[in-house]
Amino acid sequence: MTSASHTLLDPETNDVSHTLLEDILAILVGTLLVAFGVAMFKQAGLLTGSTAGIAFLIHYQSGIPFGVVFSLINVPFYWLAVKRMGWAFTIKTFVAVSLLSLFSGLHAQFAHFGQLDPFYSGVVGGLMMGMGFIALFRHKASLGGINILALYLQDRHGIRAGKLQLGVDLLILLASLFMVSVPALLGSILGALALNMVIGFNHRPDRYIAM
Repeated sequence: MTSASHTLLDPETNDVSHTLLEDILAILVGTLLVAFGVAMFKQAGLLTGSTAGIAFLIHYQSGIPFGVVFSLINVPFYWLAVKRMGWAFTIKTFVAVSLLSLFSGLHAQFAHFGQLDPFYSGVVGGLMMGMGFIALFRHKASLGGINILALYLQDRHGIRAGKLQLGVDLLILLASLFMVSVPALLGSILGALALNMVIGFNHRPDRYIAM
């Protein structure tokens, strides 16, 4: 059966097969949403989790641009992606990582915030990033690093991607206790909860499986 957007459904596996154009649009929209959430977090002085959180910590300590650090951190995980998830997933992920590295710098040029409340930024930014991740996950892409590991464990062992992400995110936030203020830390925790709530509710192997 083919819909108006030419999304195909495999009658044997019930997997959804997307067209190349749909994959391109999903990766663009997903990375834009995540990058905008990252920009909100940075403006409010918050920290996020996953690979981006590690990149933030290194960026704050070294001054190396976030996009450069984020791209370099992901390099070792491409081997796991190729070996366990296939070349198509790896190529999409490489493109998504590269776009996020680019967009994270571009947002700062086009969007300027006067003042952002850390709690508001944590919730709204976290929700935006969560929806961006869902767009990527449903088109068999990710933002590398911990996302690759989370998707691999979910596909192979049924471990919820959202639960693993949340555990890693909380560890990163605990490591940042001496880097941010208490309001910023609480806002960061709210952001991690909001992001992973979206992933946990919407990315489940028994609800939606994309090819």
